[in-house]
Amino acid sequence: MPTLKTLFTGTGVALVTPFRKQETIDFSTLEGLINKQISGGVDYIVALGTTSEAATMTDRERSAVHEFIVETVAGRVPIVLGVGGNNTHAVVDVIEQTNFDGISGILSVAPYYNKPNQRGLFQHFKQVSEASPVPVIVYNVPGRTGVNIAAETTLQIATECPNVMAIKEASGNMAQAMEIIRNKPEGFKVLSGDDALTLPLIAVGAQGVISVAANALPKDMSTMVRLAMKGEMKKAAALHYKMLPLMNAMFDEGNPTGVKALLEIEGWISNNLRLPLVKASKQLYNKIGNLYSEYNK
Repeated sequence: MPTLKTLFTGTGVALVTPFRKQETIDFSTLEGLINKQISGGVDYIVALGTTSEAATMTDRERSAVHEFIVETVAGRVPIVLGVGGNNTHAVVDVIEQTNFDGISGILSVAPYYNKPNQRGLFQHFKQVSEASPVPVIVYNVPGRTGVNIAAETTLQIATECPNVMAIKEASGNMAQAMEIIRNKPEGFKVLSGDDALTLPLIAVGAQGVISVAANALPKDMSTMVRLAMKGEMKKAAALHYKMLPLMNAMFDEGNPTGVKALLEIEGWISNNLRLPLVKASKQLYNKIGNLYSEYNK
């Protein structure tokens, strides 16, 4: 297992949740997916993140998935648990009521819908940090939340909230990511939140990715990240460009719509989502299937 210094380094996979046609959780398929990730070489698993469709689960379902992932992983890799929301006190309450046995950290998304200002964002994560018994990864994804955590705010959080060890930076703004990397305190990690930007971000100092594509391509994604972090950029770039058309297509109709389509094409899951998300269009499904055939040539 990694030390505190190496925790959250490398490839984390934002694990999908397989559903049956009746939209019940398919735990036997979830077990197979977890083993696929670990045998594929991912460094840690993110449970109940956005990609898991946790927002459409009941509290009981989220607890069952949490417990099942901890039991199935059985200490083979670290687990990061998604714990976030737009009500600071409610997030703190959830943290205080959570069993953290087998959990190495939490991933906490910026408060959405409310559109807090930067002072509010800082105070939110300060309280989350103080409440959490495990290290915190801040998740900046303005395309989903409607608010961007500015570089200055991230750096303030990194400096003044010692339990916050990393940020999953999914703003798509390379200049912002580089400002954080340039000025961050020692030990604070910047992680790519965009599969397609992982290689360039590592090239300028990021320390890994929390990946959607790794659900379907764990071996190539984790290998690419390891090569890049060792400075073997030519080999890493070859894998990056091999995966890039599939990585881009996976997000044509949102996430996890694309990756679930690919996982079905690979034969791992049934392509079922919960409303308001819907399956990939026939056009996108065929596009991903054709790209996957090219990928395997």
